[in-house]
Amino acid sequence: MNDSSAPAATAPETPSARAAAPLVRHLKRGALAAAATLAAGGIVLPLVLPGTAVAGSGSLPAVTSSLPAANRGALPDAPFLDLGAASLSETRTAHELAPGVTHTAIARGAGNEQLPWTVEVKLPSGVAGVADAAVGDEDTARRVAGELAASGVEARVERVVSERLADSGGDLGYRVRAGEFGSREDGAGTVARIKTAGYASAVWYTGWDGDSAGANQQQGPWNLEVLTIDPKEFDGELAAAFGPDLEQRETTSQLAAAADALAAVNGGFFVFNASHGAEGDPAGAGAYNGKVLSEAVGDRPSLVIDGPKARAAVERLTWQGTVAAGGEELALDGINRVPGLVRNCGGTGDQPADAPKHDATCTDADELVAFTADFGAATPSGPGLEVVLDARGKVTAINGSRGTAVPAGGRTVQATGGDADRLAKLARSGTPLKVSSAFAGADGKDLRLDKDSHVVNGGPLLLQDGELMVTAERDGMVHADNPGMFYGWVHQRNPRTIAGVDAAGRLMLVTADGRQTSALGLSIHEAAAVAKSLGMVDAVNLDGGGSTTMVADGEVVNVPSNDGGAQRAVGDALLVLPSRK
Repeated sequence: MNDSSAPAATAPETPSARAAAPLVRHLKRGALAAAATLAAGGIVLPLVLPGTAVAGSGSLPAVTSSLPAANRGALPDAPFLDLGAASLSETRTAHELAPGVTHTAIARGAGNEQLPWTVEVKLPSGVAGVADAAVGDEDTARRVAGELAASGVEARVERVVSERLADSGGDLGYRVRAGEFGSREDGAGTVARIKTAGYASAVWYTGWDGDSAGANQQQGPWNLEVLTIDPKEFDGELAAAFGPDLEQRETTSQLAAAADALAAVNGGFFVFNASHGAEGDPAGAGAYNGKVLSEAVGDRPSLVIDGPKARAAVERLTWQGTVAAGGEELALDGINRVPGLVRNCGGTGDQPADAPKHDATCTDADELVAFTADFGAATPSGPGLEVVLDARGKVTAINGSRGTAVPAGGRTVQATGGDADRLAKLARSGTPLKVSSAFAGADGKDLRLDKDSHVVNGGPLLLQDGELMVTAERDGMVHADNPGMFYGWVHQRNPRTIAGVDAAGRLMLVTADGRQTSALGLSIHEAAAVAKSLGMVDAVNLDGGGSTTMVADGEVVNVPSNDGGAQRAVGDALLVLPSRK
C-alpha cells in the first residue's frame, strides 16, 4: 500500500448499487436441475434465467446465491471463501460485462456490534533513528502500560501472534491498548491523556485486527469485487496504462475512461510523495506497450500481461540496464526516476540496504539513470551530468547540470556523484550511445516483450503452484528496524487488490474493501487464502489501501477507503479493453 493516511472513522456503506448493481452470470446447461438438487438439500438458490429482466441490470440477468460456507463448492466454479468463521453466510451476484468477462460481488459475514474501538499506543523503540511502533518487546510494553496507569490511563498489554507465512510471521511481540469505545470519537479523550503522558496513540477499530485467535474478529463483514477474464471466450485485450506521463497520477476511473475500458483495477506501487521521488512513478517493475519504463525492485513478483491474448502470469523479474559506446559499457541504476532516491529499495549500492524494503526510500549518491519522454515534460533537475540522445541514439548535448526535455523518440542519461565523471568519459558529442533495458525471469532469460506486452509491479507473492507462498520478508515487508511495518502492513487488515490466474488460465482481479466498519479488509494471509479459495494457482498482491479501486461498466463498484469514498489518484491501472475488431 502507498498509504500513510489514517483509516476513515466510518466510510460510506457499500453503494445501493452493490445490492442492485448488475452482477450477472450466464447459467450453464443443467442449472435448473442443479438448483433443484441444491434446494432438496436445504440450500436456497434463487436463479434468474437468461433473458429475464432484472431491475437495474438492463437486459442482462443476475444470478444471486446465498449458501452457508459448509456447502462450499456446491456452485460450479464458485468455491466459497476461506475467510473468517466457516459457518458464515456468503452472497454472490455476478454480471457479465462481455463474453468471457464477469464481475462478481461477494458479501461475506455480517456486522458484529460487539466489536469495540480502542486506543493503540506507540511503543518507543529506544534506538535513535528507529521508528516507534505499535508492537514491541514485553518489557517495554509493560513499562509503558505501568506509566500510563500511573497517569490515570488504564491500559492493557496484549500479545500479538500472526499467521505463519512462508518466510515470516509468528510471534510479533506485545502491544498496549487502552479502553473500549462505541465510536472513534469516544476515544479522543483517552488519546489526549496518553499524549499528556508522553506517548503517541490513535483510535483503532478492533475489527481491523488480523488476529486469527480472536473469534469476534472472524464474523466479518467482508465485501469483495472479482473480475474474471477467460481468454478462451474473451475477444478483447488486457493492458496497463499510466496516463499522459509517469509523473501525472490519475484515478482508476480516469484511466479506464480514457481507454474506453470495460473494467479496470488499480495497479502497482508508485511514488506517493515528492520527497521520495517523482510522484506517480512506478516503485517497481513497469512496462507498457512493450516499453520497459521502470526497473524492478530486487526480484519482487509482477503481473506480466500478453494483451491481445488476454493472458497474464505472475513472475519474479529482475532488471538490468546499460549504456555503452564502442567496447565500453556502464551499468544503469534505474530508468525514469529521480537519481539518488530509490523507492522500495532493491537496487545496487543503495543505502541502507540493497534488498527490497517496502514503503522505504533508499538513497544512492552515485547513479546512472536513463529517461524516455514518457517520464514527463522535463527530467529531474539538479547537480550532475545529463547526456541527450536523439531518436538514432546520437549524442546531441552534454549538459553540466540535470534537467531538460527528452527529444521525441530519444533518451537522456543522467549521472550523479562519481558516476558523472564515468559518463563524461563515455559520451562524445555526435557519437552514438546504446542504452539497453530489459527484465529477466527467474530462469535468468530476458523477458520477451512485444508492442502489446505489459508489466505491473506487486508484492508480496501470495500463491505459487496452487499453494500458499507468502514471501513477505523476501519482498520487503519485514523491516528489522521497525516491527510496526509487518504488524500494520501485513498482519492487520487493510483494503487489498489481488491479481492471479487459475489452472484454466483465467485472470482474476480482486478488490477487498477495508478500513470501514462495514468492510473489514484483509490481512495478507487472508488475502492469500481468499485467492486460493477463488481457484487461483498463482497470485500476487498489488497496491492497496486507499488505492484499491475497481471500475466496471464505467462505475466504481467498490468503496475506496479514503474520506467520503473518494478515489485516490494512482500511478497505473490494469485495464480490460473491448475488442478492436
